[in-house]
This record gives sequence, C-alpha cells and structure tokens, in this order.
Amino acid sequence: MTSQRVGYAILIVLALVAPAFAYPVFLMKALCFALFACAFNLLLGYVGLMSFGHAMFFGMAGYFYGHVVKAWNMPPEIGLLAGVAGAAVLGLVTGALAIRRQGIYFAMITLAFAQMVYFFCVQAPFTGGEDGLQGIPRKPLFGVIPTKDDLVLYYVVLAIFLFGYAAIYRFIYSPFGQVLKAIRDNEQRALSLGYEADRYKLLAFVLSAALAGLAGATKAMVQQFATLTDVAASTSGEVVLMALVGGLGTIIGPVVGAFIIVTMQNYLAGFGQFVLVIQGAIFVVIVLAFRKGVVGEVMDWWKRRRSPST
Repeated sequence: MTSQRVGYAILIVLALVAPAFAYPVFLMKALCFALFACAFNLLLGYVGLMSFGHAMFFGMAGYFYGHVVKAWNMPPEIGLLAGVAGAAVLGLVTGALAIRRQGIYFAMITLAFAQMVYFFCVQAPFTGGEDGLQGIPRKPLFGVIPTKDDLVLYYVVLAIFLFGYAAIYRFIYSPFGQVLKAIRDNEQRALSLGYEADRYKLLAFVLSAALAGLAGATKAMVQQFATLTDVAASTSGEVVLMALVGGLGTIIGPVVGAFIIVTMQNYLAGFGQFVLVIQGAIFVVIVLAFRKGVVGEVMDWWKRRRSPST
C-alpha cells in the first residue's frame, strides 16, 4: 500500500509538470479519454459487462454541455452538470433494458441504442447535424477561473480527471465494488447469497455512463465543439482498445491505454491513410506480448519479483 501511494504521488507530480514538456491541449484530450476509458473499465473490468455503445454517453454529454453553454448562455459548471445528468439518465434507460440480457445479447442491445442515438444526432436541430455543434465559448469557471488560457484549463481538466478517478477508485474498493466483482466472477453464487445482481449491475451501468458523460462534457469544454465522431461506433471501439491495451480490471491500466492510443493518433497522423495499418500492427504486437495489457503484465512481473522463490 505504501508503494502504491508513492507511485500515485509521483504520477500526480508528473501530471502537474507535464505542460512544461507537452502541448496542454494534447494532454487535456488524453486526460478526457483516460477518464472515459476508466469509466468503461468500471463496467467491463469489474462487472464483466461488455458495452459496444459507450460513445453515446460520451458524445451526448458533449452536445448537452455545448447546448447549455452556447444556446442557453449558462456557465460551464452548469454545462458539466448537464452533461453528467444527461448521460446518467440515458444510461438508466439503456441499462434498464440491456441488463435483462447477458453476454453478446447485452452488447448488441447497447450497440443498437448507440446507433439510434447516432442517427438522432444526425437529425436533431440542436446538434448541428453533420456540421456538429461549433463555437462553444470558453467561459470563466465559477465566474473567476479563466478557461480561455490553455494552461489554466489544463489544471481544471486535471482536477476533473482526478475527481473522476478517485470516485472510481472509491467505488471499486468499497463493499459495493466487492459485490460487483462477485457478480462478475459468479453471478449465480452472488444471487444465492441474497444480492440483487440486476440492481447492482444497473447502478454500475449508470455510474459508468455518468463518468463517461463527465469525460465527454469536459472534452467539449476543451475543444469547443461536439461532433458526430464522439457518438460514432468507432469511438466505442477506441475506448475498448484503450482498456484492453492498458489492462482490464486494473485501476490505472485504462489511463495508460488511453495515453498510448491518443499519442499514437497524434504523432502518426502524418502517415495519412497508412496510420490505421500502423496502429493495427502495434495493437497486434501489444495483444500478443501483453495478454493482460501493459499494466496487467507489469503488475504480474512485479508480484513474481517480490514473491519468495520456491
């Protein structure tokens, strides 16, 4: 536990000084996707529910934020709350139907809802259709924090990420989290012990959707636009890869996976259409060399190193 705290302290210090070595907007985008990946990992890594439509919560929260801040002329903190609340309500509706099925059927229901949301966003007037919602203003947070400054906004986004990460950490290492793991490992046994598995799964789904919404609303605040890409199936696929590359069922793995993939997208963009081929080759190598994800393999190596030799 002491080594874990030291590790987190080092990571926080690195995050605080990161703008001195990297472009703040790139770092903010990576942090938004890292929170998104952590929210997805809460559902798949700790409950065992594969969602193929998590981008609908991420993208719709961005639209909610943009509409509240731009059209209704509300402050950004209200926009963030609207994004989280909207994603949570959407998660409640989707989850209430999806958890009635398991396995691939659950995944297909989430994908179907995501496609309906996507086509809704194409037609809805407040989303801007294919043009997206452009020109979302950066207003002072709480009326005093100047978010127009990228450096100031970076620390705001970092604080939001740390809040979301701490919330997920608390969920996982609480009695609630232990029940989720029990349901993931053996749902029938959890039911025999008196736990209402569907209620726990629905609550986990809503929490995951709300945190994904927080990530999406924050991204809209940073980039000042929300587009169809954020609700597209490709974004749902990206978050699955982030969790897999970093390590499912590990608290820090999705963060590492998100930074790896966002960095690849940023620095391989110059290769044009070949970028997908390069990404695919890298993913194959990672999956073959790190079957438990980068963090999962590192943790296994560390445990073997510290365990007494037999």
